[in-house]
Amino acid sequence: IENQVAYKHYIRALSHWPKDALRPDCQFQDVIRRRVDKRFFPVEGQKPADEKAELEQVNALYSLLGNRYVQKYRITGDLMKPQSNPTHYTDLIHELDAVPNRTWWGNMTNRWKGFLRFK
Repeated sequence: IENQVAYKHYIRALSHWPKDALRPDCQFQDVIRRRVDKRFFPVEGQKPADEKAELEQVNALYSLLGNRYVQKYRITGDLMKPQSNPTHYTDLIHELDAVPNRTWWGNMTNRWKGFLRFK
């Protein structure tokens, strides 16, 4: 394969990609891997992948993997603490961390809490 360099970079970047605990049956790296395999191992009649364009795509993947944009464009001020609900984002992070470990009963309890809101 003439595009082996880009393919190896894709495989390396995807091997370092974190697993999604919320959707264990649909992982980002699996979706991208299928796309990469289609591009680098085309069926007859399909044109092969352009190595320069694929290397640019791999660079974008590496920049996401390394949190380059979070470091470059930091969120400052009160953007993460809206006046209407200052704890919204911290509550959201807490909930997202708790979901993968929650039992069936915990899911049902939370669902009913959403239906019945008492103040």
